[in-house]
Amino acid sequence: MKNYQRILVAIDVYSEYDQVLKKALSVVKDPSHLHIVFVTLPTTYFQPYISAVGGDYVADIHNQAKHRLDDIGKNNNIPIKQLYLPTGNAAEEIHTLANEINADLIVIGTHGRSGIKLLLGSTANSVLHVAKQDVLAVRII
Repeated sequence: MKNYQRILVAIDVYSEYDQVLKKALSVVKDPSHLHIVFVTLPTTYFQPYISAVGGDYVADIHNQAKHRLDDIGKNNNIPIKQLYLPTGNAAEEIHTLANEINADLIVIGTHGRSGIKLLLGSTANSVLHVAKQDVLAVRII
């Protein structure tokens, strides 16, 4: 396998990310080669519900995700400056970040539970078809 130097690992901090992270760690000699991203949804996604739950709801979700991401980085010796929490469309944010950090590999999980896309989830499928980098799709069992 190619000697990857800068790997972007896209995870969901609220789901099963262990397999994805373990696979990424197995590809590198040093965890400092990993950059981890979790994309939060934009406020417009929650807009119909915000009035019922309060405007701080989205900020609370973002802060909770940041704490989870920081813990994952700390527990795996990944520098905090290599942990990213953008807001937006997951596939677009992953592509943008991969290009910005000059990643040579993107590691992403797939569960295959999105209807017609039996093999890949919609985010993994979008990343795979647009990325300039190699993509490693890790099947989450």
